Amino acid sequence: MIKDYDVIVIGAGHAGCEAAHAAARLGSCTLLITIDMNKIAQMSCNPAVGGIAKGQIVREIDALGGMMGIITDRSTIQFRMLNRSKGPAVWSPRAQTDRAYFSAQWRHVLENTPNLYIWQDSVNQLVINDDRVEGVKTQLGVTFGAKTVILTAGTFLNGLMHVGRAQMQGGRVAEPAAHGITEQLVASGFETGRMKTGTPVRIDGRSIDYSQATIQEGDHDFHHFSFLPDVHSSLKQRPCWIVYTNAEAHEVLRASLGDSPLYNGQIQSVGPRYCPSIETKIVTFADRDSHQLFIEPEGETTHEMYLNGFSSSLPWEAQLGALQKIPALRNVQLYRPGYAIEYDYFDPTQLHHTLETKLVKNLYFAGQVNGTTGYEEAAGQGLVAGVNAHRAVVGEDPFTLARDEAYIGVLIDDLVTKGVDEPYRMFTSRAEHRILLRQDDADLRLTPVGREIGLVDDRRYELMLAKKRAIDDIIDFARTYSVKPELVNPYLERNGLSILRQPVKLYDLILRPQLDISTLCDLIADLKELVGGLEMSRKQEIIEAAEIKIKYSGYIEREQLVASRMSRLDNVTLKGKLDYDSLTQVSIEARQKLKRINPETVGQASRIPGISPSDINVILLLLGR
Repeated sequence: MIKDYDVIVIGAGHAGCEAAHAAARLGSCTLLITIDMNKIAQMSCNPAVGGIAKGQIVREIDALGGMMGIITDRSTIQFRMLNRSKGPAVWSPRAQTDRAYFSAQWRHVLENTPNLYIWQDSVNQLVINDDRVEGVKTQLGVTFGAKTVILTAGTFLNGLMHVGRAQMQGGRVAEPAAHGITEQLVASGFETGRMKTGTPVRIDGRSIDYSQATIQEGDHDFHHFSFLPDVHSSLKQRPCWIVYTNAEAHEVLRASLGDSPLYNGQIQSVGPRYCPSIETKIVTFADRDSHQLFIEPEGETTHEMYLNGFSSSLPWEAQLGALQKIPALRNVQLYRPGYAIEYDYFDPTQLHHTLETKLVKNLYFAGQVNGTTGYEEAAGQGLVAGVNAHRAVVGEDPFTLARDEAYIGVLIDDLVTKGVDEPYRMFTSRAEHRILLRQDDADLRLTPVGREIGLVDDRRYELMLAKKRAIDDIIDFARTYSVKPELVNPYLERNGLSILRQPVKLYDLILRPQLDISTLCDLIADLKELVGGLEMSRKQEIIEAAEIKIKYSGYIEREQLVASRMSRLDNVTLKGKLDYDSLTQVSIEARQKLKRINPETVGQASRIPGISPSDINVILLLLGR
């Protein structure tokens, strides 16, 4: 029976899944429409979650009550904490997952979420009346009414795939493109553009000579994505492998550049700078005769391997010929070649921070339609859009995250304030307060927020509070406990470290770079007793969190002061206060950008490219500040 819904989500990728799950859990009657129910939460590119800055986003999604971290932990076949040689501000979790199991787990969750329904079809038109969305129309001719709609169409809007000179319409390999929505929204005044991304060749693991490759094992410690202690993978853990291209392989690739859609004019759209295709690498880095490639398993039992670093849209013959010049891949068998895909996106400066569009009320965009790339960036947007769609239905205040609260806040603020001129990917360098946005404390930062919006249940909240109390107990103990020289000097002498001349607080010992809490537990019985009382499943996590807070306390406190000063501008409302056309005291460029983006606050205005500090001073003066 066809009925009206509170929230309709178009597309069941990573953004759509989080959006639909969040809205339904909060109580909205939600419909998720997908072209293929067997491809829910499909990993279109590599079978991995997390990575630099992306891992932080996943931990934030988990802390807020989203599902990506839990489902990743259930389907992990290798886990690694990246950047451990650097400071904890940039430590980033990453997991290889079983692609099919990941998708199946998401489908299981969605099918068993109350208030959530699924319809297999393609949406080709939105129902819009008086600049307000009221539903959708599908390819099958069905009209669904809705109070809010979230568009999470990924790469499907007029998607076009390229392998050499061959072109195929589709949102990803073997799946049809979606038509109609872009054209309708452009007619309604939306600005759109085309972007390009790509994916590597898939190869048969049985055809690889692993004796010519370097093995890369995963970590086997307490780290994982979800902060829930009982979520883990029961799948067999598998290694990855490293190989390198060489001069012979590059010659094969160069000889085929004339057939590359990137270089023969076939592709006009913008691709990601940070994740270039192999043909772009050999052109951009012409002096290099070698590039690193990672052979990554697609699942627990499959022979299918993903060749990370070999993204390409060259003819399949060129891809195969180049790979056969690599010693480990002399006899390689392909499952399918890599391909590039072009798709429509919408300028994200057309959105509010809630991800609602400025032109059509109750219509939200999330994921790659906003010019981003990556499962994690999409999922973070999806969660925010899902929460806000529900809150619009029930008349609650909008939900947003600030730049000093979460990477998700940085991501959305960058999109709606600065826009994009290439596929946007999150980096730790984009977050000016990254020492405050560490992956280890995402639960302490955001679980209370998730509780407030209604996605965090009692158990998760109590676990967070118990962890916080345990961390505080260790820090308080360290501040007050006095360590006698005879307890630690023998160890310090053996290791060539400065000995104590008089008793010092344990806190000061932990501050030393060469010492950690685990080592000091072996030397100080009272500390060992305190730590021994921690819940075993979370013991190491709590010790690490306490140690980071102690060792980096000076940096953290300083950054909190800086963030507090910067946030003052975000508390000064600007929208609707000034007539930008008559603002002759600032440059023409500033007037144009202020009018186009119409920032909510002075803080947002200050982050618009082209707005100078002197422009902000003028605005503050005009506001009487």
